[in-house]
Amino acid sequence: MNRTLYSRRRVALWGGLLLLLLLPAFVSLGLWQWHKAQAKLARQAELDLLGQGAPAAMPTGLAGANSLRHRRFSLQGEYDASRQILIDNRVYQERAGYHVVTPLKLAGSELRVLVNRGWVPAPADHRQVPDMPPPAGPVSITGIAVVPPERFFTLAPAPAGEKVWQNLDLQRFRAGVPYPLQPVVLQLDPGIPGGYGRDWPRPDEGSDRNLGYAAQWFGFAIASLGIWLYFLVRRP
Repeated sequence: MNRTLYSRRRVALWGGLLLLLLLPAFVSLGLWQWHKAQAKLARQAELDLLGQGAPAAMPTGLAGANSLRHRRFSLQGEYDASRQILIDNRVYQERAGYHVVTPLKLAGSELRVLVNRGWVPAPADHRQVPDMPPPAGPVSITGIAVVPPERFFTLAPAPAGEKVWQNLDLQRFRAGVPYPLQPVVLQLDPGIPGGYGRDWPRPDEGSDRNLGYAAQWFGFAIASLGIWLYFLVRRP
């Protein structure tokens, strides 16, 4: 009996010491993730306001990507059909197809902005490339500026002049044209003529992931406390 009591006390003592080390760490990590989530939620609210506000005029000179991203802009100019590309393996409403990306020459400037005009279905014969000419002449459009990913998986480099790309690579596009290019892609607003399937995803800062991590760390804290209390009060 005494040996059992002594053993329980040892478990309680060492478990308590371990708990003193782990519990603050778990709570601290949970709070850290919680505060990161709150910061991202605040940033998300800012992005939503930027996307819902009145469109600003797209700068006719080169600008930084961070000053343009997730803002709504209005553009006037002409599409350059000769430089249009299709981005392969884009899925819309559970169907495979392409995104049609066309550079737009801004009025009064040599600067171009890539415009994602939306999704078109892939033909049954994948060797056939859809011909989706943009509107001719001056146009006035609006849309949300986004920065495409800089890291992506590519099976093999495409030949020069290829019109179908696996990914939208701004650096590659910029290297193949003789004019300056804004470091964003404009997602054409629904309802603007000259576009196709457009159901653009809402910009997401990833707060849900941090909230999940916070719940995980707080869960570890509660579980470790519960286990220690269980061994402390259980009957021999």
